[in-house]
Amino acid sequence: MTNAGVDVVVNGESVLMLPTGVVRLVFSARSDVGSVRAVNEDSVMAQCPVFLVADGMGGHARGDLASQTVIRVFDEHIEADVPSTPERILDAIHSSNDAVRDLSAVDDIGAAVSGTTLAGVAFVDAGENEGFHWMAFNVGDSRIYTWDGSALEQLSVDHSAVQEMVDAGLITAEAAEKHPERNVITRAIGADEFVDTDVWLLSATGRQAFLVCSDGLTKELDSDDITRVLAAHTDAAEGRGNVADALVDEAIARGGRDNITVVFVESLLGPPPGDGTHSA
Repeated sequence: MTNAGVDVVVNGESVLMLPTGVVRLVFSARSDVGSVRAVNEDSVMAQCPVFLVADGMGGHARGDLASQTVIRVFDEHIEADVPSTPERILDAIHSSNDAVRDLSAVDDIGAAVSGTTLAGVAFVDAGENEGFHWMAFNVGDSRIYTWDGSALEQLSVDHSAVQEMVDAGLITAEAAEKHPERNVITRAIGADEFVDTDVWLLSATGRQAFLVCSDGLTKELDSDDITRVLAAHTDAAEGRGNVADALVDEAIARGGRDNITVVFVESLLGPPPGDGTHSA
């Protein structure tokens, strides 16, 4: 499932047959315009093996088109329902940057710059000697979290003016949440000729879960709020397919001041069929 600049709710499941075992992916995604904005400038891709969020930059021309362009480029580069490779993901990111920069050359935009954040995870084959991994990637202030069933941990680092202040010890993380420059980002797809992307490779093992979201979620919910919602909706008895929907509903209830987009994906790596062992 891909979404480009429109409201959407999706629940999905995929199974990947690997030489070393079987990976079952269960995922949910939702993108919502929120309670204040007239246009949804967020876009989302939730289709095995790639799960990503792009948040068009509201202060720039065609933020919605910029985020839609990222989804289109990834659709063109990534084969569905098979593991990708780190090289293909990086190629899609750099091609997205080129395509968004091309938007700024369109006559009716004039001198304005199109831009978007990009954050996501992809299931990749890192090579014969490296094996299968989750590859996380980030440009901007959309976020990637890991979830182990009880603890939420932010994996990505915001590329923002206030994060730089926090890193320099000038303000606290709590003060950053209310700082007047909290929406100023220092990296974006389309902003520069060469995009500087943060990348992580996490070995695929047992049960893993990732939350990817635009800042429309984190403006309304802090880490404790997100943890509470995840704890309630990742229990099998509660219906794990509704995680993204539940998080967006909570953010809207808190005000929904921005577009809100969430992807939640869980993976379970088990043994090959018929080997007589049990999954983790």
